[in-house]
Amino acid sequence: MTDATQAWLDGLRDHAANARHDTRNDDRPAAMIAAERAVLAAHLAVWLDTELPGLLAERAADSLSVCPSGSAEMDAEPALVLTTTAAGLAAAADLLGREDPLMREWRERFACVTELEYRRFCMLHPDHDYRLHIAHWSWMKTRVPPQRWPAFVRWPLREGEAYWLHRTGTAGAGRERRSSHLWKWNGTHAVILKPFIDEEFPIR
Repeated sequence: MTDATQAWLDGLRDHAANARHDTRNDDRPAAMIAAERAVLAAHLAVWLDTELPGLLAERAADSLSVCPSGSAEMDAEPALVLTTTAAGLAAAADLLGREDPLMREWRERFACVTELEYRRFCMLHPDHDYRLHIAHWSWMKTRVPPQRWPAFVRWPLREGEAYWLHRTGTAGAGRERRSSHLWKWNGTHAVILKPFIDEEFPIR
C-alpha cells in the first residue's frame, strides 16, 4: 500500500468516525436485526475467502499496465472499502475483529462505512478511477415497497411475510460486478428465495 493510499484510507476512517453521530435505536424487532446481520456476516466471510483473493490478483495484473499520461499510478495493494448498513457494520466488526493472522491482515486494509459516509468523503477526496481502493458493497433492503412485489411473483409470500433484497457488488478490480439476491422475512428468520435474481425493474 502506497503512502497516498494509506493517507486516503486513514482519511476515510476518520471521516466516518466523526460523521457517525446518529445514535437512534433501530425500531425493528431484534430477531429481524439479528437475521440481517447474520446474512451480511455470512456474505462477507465468503467474499473474503473466495472472491477477494482473485480480485486482488486481477488488480495486481491491472496495475502493471501503463497509466495514461498525467494519471496517478494504480496501487497494486489497494485499500479495501466495504459500504453497508448498521447491521453490516456490526457484522464486519465482529468478523474483522477476530484475532487470527488473516483477519488482522485484512483489518489493516479495510474501512467499513455506510454508503453516505463513503460518498461524502469521496466528494472531497475523489478516487474516480479506483487508483487507491477497491469498493465492495453489501446491504440488505428490508423494506421493499409492496408495489414492487409483482416482479417476484414466481416466489409468492404468505401472510405476514415480506421480501428482502440483498444487493452486492465490487468496483476497482477489473469490470464492475453487481448482484441481487432475493430473500424473504417470515417473522422469525430470513430465507433465501433466489440467488442472483434479475430485477425486472429498479427496486427503490
